Order: sequence, then structure tokens, then C-alpha cells
Amino acid sequence: MRRIAFLATLLAACSFSFAQQPAPAKATSGPSEFKIGGAVPTPLRVTAEDLKKMPRKTLRVDNAHAKRTEVYEGVPLEVLLQKAGVPQGEQVRGPAMTSYVLVEAADDYHVIFSLAELDSSFQDSEVLMADTMDGVPLPTDQGPFKLVAPHEKRPARWVRMVKSITVGRVAN
Repeated sequence: MRRIAFLATLLAACSFSFAQQPAPAKATSGPSEFKIGGAVPTPLRVTAEDLKKMPRKTLRVDNAHAKRTEVYEGVPLEVLLQKAGVPQGEQVRGPAMTSYVLVEAADDYHVIFSLAELDSSFQDSEVLMADTMDGVPLPTDQGPFKLVAPHEKRPARWVRMVKSITVGRVAN
């Protein structure tokens, strides 16, 4: 009987301590820069101003979640990876075919692409690091940086509030 009372007291104490813990805060806007790192020769920190100075592209896409057409402008992810020295074109063969790109958001959402998916010598993916939508800066709950993968049937790998891009390779 004493054991049951002890366990009940312990359970109540644990419940109390957990109840006092604040819930983790959800990010409401992304960082003012994102980094590109991992297995790259030239790690980068990219600010909004840096992105505006790079070769830009505009894409008109159907957003299945929002059920509307949106126009995004930004820099192709392929260009950003090239700037970081990531292999592209004919260099993506053999062991480089096991390379991946991990994109992480301020709200802890993560997605992965294979390096070949982002290389225009393999396919026309047009994955874009956007900083504007419909001609204006992204709303704070979406930006300042949003990865848009326009040719996917579902926008599950679209990443809002991007904070980092990490290039890696699957170990053999």
C-alpha cells in the first residue's frame, strides 16, 4: 500500500513539473540570413541583400495548399549551391550521386533533396530560394526566405523561414 502511495505521489510530482514547463515557442519569422554548409568547399552566409544581387528568376506556380496561383521571385537553389562550390553537371557522378541537400527552417521543418534533383543537367527542377511573392517581400510567417519546388505535385518540400542548407553525402 505504501508503494502505491509513493508511486501516486511521484506521478503527481512529475505531472506538476511537466505542467510548469512552457511549450516551445513556434517561430513566427525566419532569420535575416541563411547559411550553406556541410560538405561544401566555400561555406556561405546569405543575407537578403546578397540574394538581391544574384541572378534572379521569376516563377508562376500553383500552390496546392493555398489553392491559388502565386508568383515567386528569387535565386535558383542551383546557383546558390554553385556559389558554395558544390559539384554540378559532369562532376555529379559516382560517389557524388549519393550527395544530398538538407534544408532546415526556423520552425524545425526539414526536407531533403538529392543533389542530382537540383542540377539542371539532370532535370529542370527550378527549385527557387524566393524572397518575394506576388511582387512584395514574403510575409513574416513565410520568410524572409522560402524554398519553392514548383514542379512537385504537393508542396511538401516547400520550406518557409529557411535558416540553413547543409550538403552531405551518404556513407558507403
